[in-house]
Amino acid sequence: MALDRTSPNSLGFAKPPRDTRVVVAMSGGVDSSVVAAMLAEEGYDVVGVTLQLYDHGAALAKKGACCAGQDIHDARRVAEAMGFPHYVLDYENMFREAVIDEFADAYLAGATPVPCIRCNERVKFKDLLGTARDLDADCMATGHYIQRKMGAQGPELHCAADANRDQSYFLFSTTPEQLDFLRFPLGHLASKAETRALAAKYGLSVADKPDSQDICFVPNGDYAAVIEKLRPGAADPGEIVDLEGNVLGTHRGVIHYTIGQRRGLGIGGLDDPLYVVKLDPETRRVIVGPKEELATRLVPVREINWLGDAHFDARDEWHVNVRIRSTRPPKPAVVRPLSATEAEVELLDPEEGVSPGQACVLYAPGGSRILGGGWIWRGAARS
Repeated sequence: MALDRTSPNSLGFAKPPRDTRVVVAMSGGVDSSVVAAMLAEEGYDVVGVTLQLYDHGAALAKKGACCAGQDIHDARRVAEAMGFPHYVLDYENMFREAVIDEFADAYLAGATPVPCIRCNERVKFKDLLGTARDLDADCMATGHYIQRKMGAQGPELHCAADANRDQSYFLFSTTPEQLDFLRFPLGHLASKAETRALAAKYGLSVADKPDSQDICFVPNGDYAAVIEKLRPGAADPGEIVDLEGNVLGTHRGVIHYTIGQRRGLGIGGLDDPLYVVKLDPETRRVIVGPKEELATRLVPVREINWLGDAHFDARDEWHVNVRIRSTRPPKPAVVRPLSATEAEVELLDPEEGVSPGQACVLYAPGGSRILGGGWIWRGAARS
């Protein structure tokens, strides 16, 4: 049934879908393909855009990665089948400068970066969003599993209905201005099975395509191999020492280790297991200690993006839930602002393996709303 011009359409605009232009960010996977097909079927003026982030997979990409090679062809096939225009934009240099180079440098500095967040922040939700505006689009839609809901003071960011697919950890840096322009049509679905059922309904060639895994430009999850390729000489050997500085063994490069790691240290024969508790790239030392040394209560956070209603530094403290790893559930914490973009986060229950370079995402207690987040830096303090 045709929508009345005065009634909002499914994307929240007071005009018919045919008069609503939507740029869909298409990675070539099933999620973004379903979004594009669904909106096209509803009658929207859909324009598909795919970013080529590296040289068709020849440089660093692996089979099954997004935004290269076969995935570009898959996105094009979906557009042809559903009858809407599709464009491929070469963002290779931008992606390398904004995401890959920082990833390598962060690892060399002993941090544990999350490049998927930087990609959303600096490429997809910045430059691609700008391209969508240049195309006179009313909004940009993506296949992310997250929800945009209207609140008393405007659009709010909420977790996906399916907790197993929720991508809020990777989207905390979405700004209010960006959120006003973005749409996430899959966020309300109860499971990925529903998405694949929709793909089958639309007859999409990607209906059974496997999900991409890990970081798109890291083959087989081998971070060290990529960093060595990007930064020759990065894997210089060094010493493994205990908290008192006693040498326990040698390692094959700091980039091969992460905070909290236990296996693969090569220092067997000890009475109690030891874990990586600190990385010191300047001295090329891997510092190990007992498990209790990993317990962290105070976490310094900067580059905070705040999505709450009141100004972030309008209060002395905020009682929230925080997530410091994508695989861990949010836990209660107190956030004490130091400025509009920096804070000290006190975890009410200490977490293990907190590392600089990870994200700290803030959630409203007892609800699904994302209040923003920031980046962990320096050394976090033990409990």
